[in-house]
Order: sequence, then structure tokens, then C-alpha cells
Amino acid sequence: MSRILRGYAFTIAGIAIGVAGIVTLGAMAERIVRFIEGGDRFVLGQISVAGRGLGMGAGFTAGGMLPAASLRAIAAVPGVQGVQAQVMLPLNPSTSQFMTLTQELILGVDLTVPTPNRHYPQLPVGQGRFLRPGDRQATVVGASFAISHGLHVGDRLTLEEESFEVVGVLQRTLTAPDRFVVMSIEDARRQWIAKDRMLRTLMATGVAPINAPDLNTGAAVGWREGEDADVVARRIAEQVPGVNVQLPSELSRLLRSSTAFFSALLVGIGALAFVIGGLSLANTVAAAVFERIRDFGVKRALGATDRQLGGEVLGEALAVTLTGGAAGVALAIGLGMAVDGWAARTGQQLFLFSGRLLGGALVFSVLLGTAAAAYATLRVVRLSPAEAIRRGA
Repeated sequence: MSRILRGYAFTIAGIAIGVAGIVTLGAMAERIVRFIEGGDRFVLGQISVAGRGLGMGAGFTAGGMLPAASLRAIAAVPGVQGVQAQVMLPLNPSTSQFMTLTQELILGVDLTVPTPNRHYPQLPVGQGRFLRPGDRQATVVGASFAISHGLHVGDRLTLEEESFEVVGVLQRTLTAPDRFVVMSIEDARRQWIAKDRMLRTLMATGVAPINAPDLNTGAAVGWREGEDADVVARRIAEQVPGVNVQLPSELSRLLRSSTAFFSALLVGIGALAFVIGGLSLANTVAAAVFERIRDFGVKRALGATDRQLGGEVLGEALAVTLTGGAAGVALAIGLGMAVDGWAARTGQQLFLFSGRLLGGALVFSVLLGTAAAAYATLRVVRLSPAEAIRRGA
């Protein structure tokens, strides 16, 4: 077997390069898919409500202020089960972020109320613990945020001249929570006041009566068993004035459409890589078989049957394509890890080498290589031994 593989060294190298290109582009597509799936699962697990108008709110609670009276009115709507006040702010309001994939956000939650999100009743913690009722000046940070800021459990994080203890680091989700800074809503309200000059002016002058419980950018709302989330959301919009209600299904559609271009681009590039890589792989294997046409002619002249020759070629093709495919997967993972290692300085991860991707790439390379070898073998065995020897001379 080692002799065969040495004889096909250049063939294996060509297959490895083709498979590596396919796997690398596929890993980028998998990363985008995981981001979309994670965001989709999150928005379908709750009804997101924000105040009307413009404000500092970000993410799913972008809009104006949502006062405590509105929260009570939402809780009284038939079909509603659980209303958690939230404050979601950009960590750095002066920096424009193109996608929430890279946006660092402060998420303040009312720790006295269970999170009503059906799919994420609590964000998964990888190190330390999650926040508890009564925690103040404590925070749980996302995995990417922790890496980019060099934070570990027990470290201190200073925000707006206020020091917070990092009590936990979330598991990497490959979605928006990877860049969250989660804290109690009381702490988040102080951050809001410190970041929003207009809000400080309004509170100082008393032009608008604003109390601490009114400082909410939005709320996560749950629904009772047997109720339809979109129906309950429309009911809230009809019965509670001055709020913006996001239908879970509509928010899911918006999330998917906002990333549709990047998904389509990567799918197109991936398809092109499959075509180019597949043709390269098939051509490489077929050429390797045709190069041995003289050997096959000699073996047939000595009495080898077509079946024996076909079995020999297919066996070699299987070994070569499997070896080349495995080498290509290893090459892609090595390159991906190197790039991700460089990107990790800012908390980014560009590639996701899932099991289905790696397994699919190996199966693809073996099947296509075997098919190419079978085609070339059929072409060879149709020749007479003398013709095969003459062409291979």
C-alpha cells in the first residue's frame, strides 16, 4: 500500500488541495449558518417589545423608552406569561457596527423575573456562574468578549468609570451573546444614564418625570401553553399603546433576510468550489489511471481479466482518494486554525469545521475519485492489449 501511495504522490497532493479548498469555504458557510440558526432560535423563543420612537436601545429592543406602566399593561394581556424588563445598549455608542455578529452589547436583565425565552431560559455558562438576584456590579461576559478583552472569572471590568467583577464567562454560541456583557438591570440603567447625555439632561431638569423603573429599552415576553406567539404579539400591539412589538416569525424572517446576501454569496462560492475541486479531483484521478495504460496492456496480455484490472484500479483509487481527502481535510483545518488563531485576538471565529462538513468532504472525494477511476478503467479495458501497449509507449 505504501508503494502505491508513493507512486501516486502528486495525485494525492492534487486531491488534497482541491478538498482543502472545498472544506475551507464550507467551514465559512457553516459559521454563517450557525450564526443564523442561533439567532433564529433565540427570536422564536420570545416576543420582543420595545418603546416607540428612537433611543439608545440596540438589538431586538431598539427603540424608545419602555416605562414600567407599559410593562404592567403587557403582563395583563391575555395569553402573556412572563415579562422581563431589559436594557440593551451598545458598549461603545460612538462606534457604528455593521452587523450584530461583531457588535459588543450591554444586556441588563431583571434578575427577579425568570427569563421567558423558551429556547434560552438561561444563557449557557462555560466558566464561573450566572448572575443571581441581588448581584450588583457583577457581570457575565460572552466568550468572544472575554477573549478580545483578556478577561477571566474574578477579573475586573471598568465601564463608564464603574468597576464590575466578572463572575462568569458564557459558553461560545457563535451568535450575538458571544459579545454580550450581561449585568443586572439596575447596573445597566446606570450605564444608560452615563452614556446618554440627553437622558441625563432630562432627568436633571425634570422636564419629563422619569423614575428608575421606567428606564427600560425593551422587554422579553413569554406566552402561555396553547397560545400562538404571533397572535399574542398582535394582541399586545393592539391593547398596549406606545410600544413596538416584534412578531417572532417576522423577526426570524428579517434576521434571515438580513444575512441572505452573505449566505447566498458563500453558497455560490461553495458550489463553485465543489465544481472546480470536483473536476480537478476527477481529472487528477483519471489522468493517473491513463498514465498506467501500458501497464494494464501488459497485464492483459499476460492473462489478466477486465474484472481483475478493474478491481485493482478501483482499490488503488479508493486508497488514493481517501488519503488525499484526509490530507485535504487536515490541511483545511490547519489553515483554519491558523487564521482563527490570528482572528481570536479580537474575539472572532471565521471557520466552523462541523462533523457533517468533514464527513461529507471525505465521502465526496472518495465517491468522485472512484467514479473517475471507473470511467478511466472502462476506457482502458476497451482497448486491445497491443493497442494499450502502443499508446502507453
